[in-house]
Amino acid sequence: MAMAKVNEGAVPVLETWRGGILENAHLGHAVICDANGIVQTWGNPKAVIFPRSSAKMLQALPLIETGAAAARGLSDAQLALACASHDGADLHVGMAGRWLADLGLGESDLRCGAHEPYDQTERDRLIRAGEKPCQLHNNCSGKHTGFLTVTQHLKAGPEYNEIDHPLQKAIRAVTEETTGETVAGWGVDGCSAPNFAMTVEGLAQAMATYATAREGHGVRESAMNRLTRAMARHPELVAGEGQPCTDLMRAMNGRVAVKGGADGVYVAIVPERGLGIALKIVDGNARAKVAAIAALLEKIGVLDPAHPAAVKRMNPVLHNWRNLETGFLRLADGFPG
Repeated sequence: MAMAKVNEGAVPVLETWRGGILENAHLGHAVICDANGIVQTWGNPKAVIFPRSSAKMLQALPLIETGAAAARGLSDAQLALACASHDGADLHVGMAGRWLADLGLGESDLRCGAHEPYDQTERDRLIRAGEKPCQLHNNCSGKHTGFLTVTQHLKAGPEYNEIDHPLQKAIRAVTEETTGETVAGWGVDGCSAPNFAMTVEGLAQAMATYATAREGHGVRESAMNRLTRAMARHPELVAGEGQPCTDLMRAMNGRVAVKGGADGVYVAIVPERGLGIALKIVDGNARAKVAAIAALLEKIGVLDPAHPAAVKRMNPVLHNWRNLETGFLRLADGFPG
């Protein structure tokens, strides 16, 4: 089957109801893979997507495979931060800043841009202090610090976001090798780094490769295994307090690594089942992607549907600013079945 546009063959995933009337319906695609290929699909597995931040585990592979992580003695916490879309809390900003300092570099060496931190405590601190957010507050600052670590190790140029930089060539290579696909194209992500397009199936297959990777079975498998363990053991670094990635990984007691991406993408790595999951919500809706990944994790038996983190995401009641009940979210009929 040829690669398809993102809207081709999408199926209903999540509905929003208000006043007894269907208000919104979010369509999407989802794929579960094991080491041998597709286990189950919803929608079109050949739909081409940008994985956005769900690809950070792929983008972090050269950090280990080039020997940069070993040369710098990076901890699992730092590797988790390299895979993070964090809140810009003091925890995240401080770790990224210290890591840069250890490299003999500073905030100005980052190429991710600055934005207001999502963490309210840090945001309020900046306001009270009359300070502006810096690039360390960017939710991708850990990834970019990892990029700089590789760049320094390779003695490559400082513009590591350029598509022809040795780092980005290495990321493209590992992307194609783990997805089993030639990248369908590339675009510029929110943090200014290249983002390589792939099918939903390809992304799920890459995650299955991580799920089946074993320590001590070659550089690639050992690197994948370590990144997965680092994320699962440090969920607070991957996102932040109250965020879906952090809450869901805690709910599964470090057995599963999950990672969201902007505009409706989510992935999961499930080592105990040897499974990789990828999904894309066509309209990019954030609530729908979180509900969908939680439902898929419940379906394969690794997330307790009664856990508060699952209840909060799958079928929540909606309230307005006066705390009046206004409606509810509901998984669409047939998803995930």
